[in-house]
Amino acid sequence: MSSHSPYGQSSLCTVQVLGGGNAGSSAHVRSLTAGLVARGVRVTVCAPCDADDTYDFTGAGAEHVHVPRSSDPGSVAALRAACTNADLVHAHGLHASFRAVLALSGRRTPLVVTWHNRAHAEGARAHLLRLLERRVARTAAVVLGVTSDLVDRARRTGARDARLAAVALPRRRAGEGAQEECEQPLPKLRAELGAIGRPLLMAVGSLDRHRGYDLLLDASRAWRELDPAPLVVIAGEGPQRAELQHRIEDEELPVRLLGLRDDVGELLAAADLALLPGGGESRSVLAQEALHARVPLVAALADGVRELVGDAAELVPPGDAKAFGAAVVRLLDDPERAERLRDMGARQAATWPTEDETVAQVLSVYDELTQPRPMI
Repeated sequence: MSSHSPYGQSSLCTVQVLGGGNAGSSAHVRSLTAGLVARGVRVTVCAPCDADDTYDFTGAGAEHVHVPRSSDPGSVAALRAACTNADLVHAHGLHASFRAVLALSGRRTPLVVTWHNRAHAEGARAHLLRLLERRVARTAAVVLGVTSDLVDRARRTGARDARLAAVALPRRRAGEGAQEECEQPLPKLRAELGAIGRPLLMAVGSLDRHRGYDLLLDASRAWRELDPAPLVVIAGEGPQRAELQHRIEDEELPVRLLGLRDDVGELLAAADLALLPGGGESRSVLAQEALHARVPLVAALADGVRELVGDAAELVPPGDAKAFGAAVVRLLDDPERAERLRDMGARQAATWPTEDETVAQVLSVYDELTQPRPMI
């Protein structure tokens, strides 16, 4: 699709709005930015400074404007100013989308929103999130959902146009997680973690309740009796850390909290199994990376997991710690099944959209909303 206005006018000018708190959506915006810029689209990324530090949107050719995660009047005003000359605004995630709705109030600039995950909250905050969803869905010209359940949710919430989005797993940029000094990085990494002579199980994600780490710790109780007992490592940080660490120490569980790591790819390559105990992401980055890396995955069947991995993973009922633990034990005891999952995972990963396909779909939506229709 063309990225230029007709009759030799200037190229399309877009603003990408990002909260910056979600690794999957941030990596997607970085990938999308690079693809759009390569096709002649001018891109401004409105996101917190720490997001640009991590994902280097400016290095991908975008202009970066610092916009805090909050929806206070100052943040909305900064976003409104950044969108002044935009032909189209594309917001990622519920909170960023709501800020974009506020910033574009009274303007006719088309708004596209991508929902990468279902927002999680309890009590009064859950009611507020439903109100935000409704406002965003009914205001946006197009809502893109990364899974079918998110598309259905957008339609139920009042979206005029909701579509399934092609979202690729972005390639790692050069130098990310490199361990050039180490001739045998994986054995060294396993030794550092304390996983020599025992299985290494890995989970990744912020330490929030909806990630299912309470269930993972429940399941790990049974693994203490195995010989050798597997070690579970969790890469991530968040509000549940103190609570989880207390349980690990109190119950003597074979689990380590690693905090934030910049070598997730190497950790995953060193692991025997990848674990996805909760429904934290509709299109889980860990699940995608595990299948690409040929690491068997055990996952709770929640949100868009089945749609993403098909039969290429051990899927268990959500919220069932006993079933989750038993699935891990079965897989550790069955190397032939694990090898089959590696092969099935590689085939499943080959069916996922590429970054070029993702950019092409987004550009087709942009052109649809910004290019004049021919007169008949």
